[in-house]
This record gives sequence, C-alpha cells and structure tokens, in this order.
Amino acid sequence: MAPARPMAPAAVRPAAPAEARPAAVRPAAPAAAQQQQIQQQRQQAIQQRQQQQLQIQQQRQQAIQQRQQQQLQIQQQRQQAIQQRQQQQQQLLQQRPGAPGMQGQPAVGMQRPGAPALQGQPPVGMQRPGAPGMQGQPAVGMQRPGAPGMQGQPPVGTQRPGAPGMQGQPAIGMQRPGAPGMQGQRPGGFQGGPQPNPPVGFQPPQQPVRRNGGGIGPAGAAAIGLGVGLVGGAILSNQMRGVSEVHQHRETFVDGGVRYVREPGRVIIREEGAPAYIRHDESERFAILGYKPQVVHEGGFIRSYYDRPDGVRIITVTDPDGRLVRRIRRYPDGREVIIIDNGFRPRPTRFVDQVVVLPPPPLTIPRERYIVDAEVADEATIYEALTAPPLTRVSRRYSLDEVRYSPDLRAQMRSVDVNTITFESGSWEVGPAQVQRLSAIAAAIGKAIEANPEEVFLIEGHTDAVGDADDNLSLSDRRAQSVAEILSRDFGIPAENLTTQGYGETQLRVQTEGDARANRRVTVRRITPLIAEQQPQQ
Repeated sequence: MAPARPMAPAAVRPAAPAEARPAAVRPAAPAAAQQQQIQQQRQQAIQQRQQQQLQIQQQRQQAIQQRQQQQLQIQQQRQQAIQQRQQQQQQLLQQRPGAPGMQGQPAVGMQRPGAPALQGQPPVGMQRPGAPGMQGQPAVGMQRPGAPGMQGQPPVGTQRPGAPGMQGQPAIGMQRPGAPGMQGQRPGGFQGGPQPNPPVGFQPPQQPVRRNGGGIGPAGAAAIGLGVGLVGGAILSNQMRGVSEVHQHRETFVDGGVRYVREPGRVIIREEGAPAYIRHDESERFAILGYKPQVVHEGGFIRSYYDRPDGVRIITVTDPDGRLVRRIRRYPDGREVIIIDNGFRPRPTRFVDQVVVLPPPPLTIPRERYIVDAEVADEATIYEALTAPPLTRVSRRYSLDEVRYSPDLRAQMRSVDVNTITFESGSWEVGPAQVQRLSAIAAAIGKAIEANPEEVFLIEGHTDAVGDADDNLSLSDRRAQSVAEILSRDFGIPAENLTTQGYGETQLRVQTEGDARANRRVTVRRITPLIAEQQPQQ
C-alpha cells in the first residue's frame, strides 16, 4: 500500500484592504438642515402671530379713540342742546298760562304752599277766603257761580251741582251712572270704543280739574311741570351720575293730600290710598341723544320738533304739566304717522283713573317663553317674544298712561328681561364694556320696526326692595332711560319707537325684602297692540 501523499497547504488569500469593504447601510437621522428649516418656520409663524396681535391691538386703540371722540362730540352737542333748551324753557315759563307779566313774578299756583310771596303777596294756597285777588280778580276760593273764568273757561271747582256745563257738557259731578256723556263718552269722561285718529293739528280739549276724591290739583300740576323739565330740569338730570347727587336737588311738599317729591327731570307722586309713581321729561332722552329741538307753544300745548339727518322730523306734543300727548313722525314727503296718541282720552287727575284691572291671562306657553331671559335666550326667541300678539283679545284701545300704570294690562304682552347688564349700586350708567350685551335685543327690536315702523316698545326699570322707595323709583326710571339711549345711540333704534317707565320696588319678581339680583332688571315689552287703534272685527 502506497504511502499517502502529504496534502499541500491551502493558499492564503491576502485580506482585502479595509477601504475596499462595502460600508454597512444605516438609517439616516434628520438632517440638521431640515431641523433648522422647521425652526425657522416656527419662528416666522410666531412673528406673524405677534404682528397680527399688534395690528388687532392698534385697531382696538383706534376704535377706542374714535369712540371717545364721538362721545366727546355727542357730549358737546348735548350741552349745546341743553343750553338752547334752557333758554326756550325760560321763555315757556314766562308764557305759561297764569304767569303774570310783572317782572318775572312767579305764576299763581306755581309757588310752594307756605312760601313767602313776592312784593307782599300772601303765600299761594294760604290766602284766606274773602281776601281780595290780584288785579281785580275775585278772591281765591270765593268766585261766585256763573262768573266767567280765564279765557272763557268755567271757574275751577266752583260750578254748582246741576249747573249746565260748557257747550252742552253735563254738569260736573252730576252725571248719573250709565248716562251718556259728550259724544258717546263713558261715565267718568272716558270715551268708549275705538276712536279714529284726529288730524295732527287737532288739539285735545283742556279738561277741568277734578278734585273730588283727591287727585292732582293746580299747584301739584304746576310742580309736575316744573319737575319734568320746564325750568331746565333736564340740565341737572343729565349732569348727575348717582342717587346721592339727586338728593342734593330734591324738594318735597304736600298739596291736597298728595305728596310730591320733585327732582331734576322727574317728579314722584304719592296720592293717598294709591301706590307711588314717577313722571319724567318726555323730551330729555332726545336732548341727550344730541337732537336740537325747536319748541313751539300752541293752544296751551308744547310742540318739540326734532330733525334727523335723513330728513325725518319727530314731533313730541306735551301738555303744560309735561304729560306726553302725542308723538308723530313726519317724512320728507309730508306724510305723517302718529306713533303714540295719548290724548284721545281726557287727562286724568287721579292715579286710579289710569289703572286697568283685568284677570290674569291664561298661560298656554312655557313660562320661559312668556318672560324670556335674555342671558340664555337666542335672538330668534327674543324676536318671537317681542313680536308676539297679546295673550288674550284686546277689547278696546288703551292710552299710554293706562299701559304704563296697569300691571294687569302689561301682563297681556310677553316680555324680555334684560339681565345681561348690571348697574353699580345707586347708579344708572351702563359701562362701555356692557353695551354689546344689548345687541340681541337691539337686533330683534330693529327687525320688528323694519317690518312695522309704528311699533312701540316699553322699556321698564325695576329694583329690589333694599333702600329708600323714592330712590328706587328714581333709579329704576333713569336705568330704563339709559338702556333706551344705548339702543338708539349705539344700535340705531329710532328713539320715537321707544318709551320708558320706572317702577322701583313695586313689582318684585322675587318676593323678598333682601338683595335679590332677579329683581334688579330692565324689561322690554311690545305694547303696540294695546295702544293702537283697534281694527273693526270682520
């Protein structure tokens, strides 16, 4: 057996250089360039946002400056209007019936009871029976029956029972129950049934003063006229900012059992056995909005003309006591629309003559739709409440005074509680930051007026039961007017379509004597169906 051959050693290949080996493929990390680009984009976005915020801030500052300039201009216009009105009111005081032409001597019946008279004249209301009157006039309270009165008017309070009245009018105090009065009047002098609108030039007849059963007498009527602005009350009223300032200008007196609290622009009246109520200057709101009035005195009435930039003229007619008689809109083409006619009924002299008592209306809708909470309701719900018909059929046409002073009558209409704004204690001013909270209310009212230019909305002011009752009446009335001013000035709601009234603590929503926020409210209510002339039934 042949021996095995030795195996040759395997050839050893030289190792490839390291540079020749293929490199392992690894996942690439985000490139530094990409990260830098992302960072730059972020920085640019931040800078753009900062620039936008700066622009917004600049726009806000410009808007604030423009608004401040507008408010300054409005304030200047107010002051000019107030100064012009003061001059006109001074003339009115001199022209007022009963004012003698003796060197600015006060009119008879305009002086406070018990106040010393000028030039030795006995105090008004204190003259003893039988004392001689002024300039050959018969003694106060002693005018004989049948003697002629002023300007053909029968002597006030002296007509004897059963004596014939003026121009076929039944004797005062002798009309038997159910007997027809003048031209189909109801007992008590209230005309029955719907009455056609008289022509704009028609002047409601001056009614004799009724003193049976209390009520407002001549001195009280004069006090109301003075308080609501006939001697420049609107000037001080516009300058005051809180109840504490009102106290400095208040004046209280009693006449014929009626207590009067007179303050600039307003008078609070408390008749015996009746709740207190407040009367205000019906033209004050127009003057504050910058309208320059032209005042004309015709037939014992006061006509204030306000011209708008669009050529529309608003005419407000008041009696010498400051009571609104009629409000008219006259278009450039001569057309006239009577928006409020408060003169188709005789002027009341007692509060009870203005109160309508009705049963509560049946509520067939959810309560939150009957009294709408503006804080949670949307604009559609608010609009529905401010355009809805009365809950029950309206049997007759009512005067504005009846609507203002009759809770049962107002309850026939749905309402919106404007609790989106708050007032500082003792103040009626609405801060600029709260103005936009009235936008939904304004939008609903504006839409309703666009559909019917004769719509009338009542802005009501209410307070809680904390504090003085007179203060609460004044405060609520001024707060209602503040809201009406904002609706016209900031949202363009025509001022003539709004009317205001304060009720103080007389109509609490929550029956408590404490501090209840729900009672401090402003309410908006449509009253057009109550005061409009009723259409004949088909």
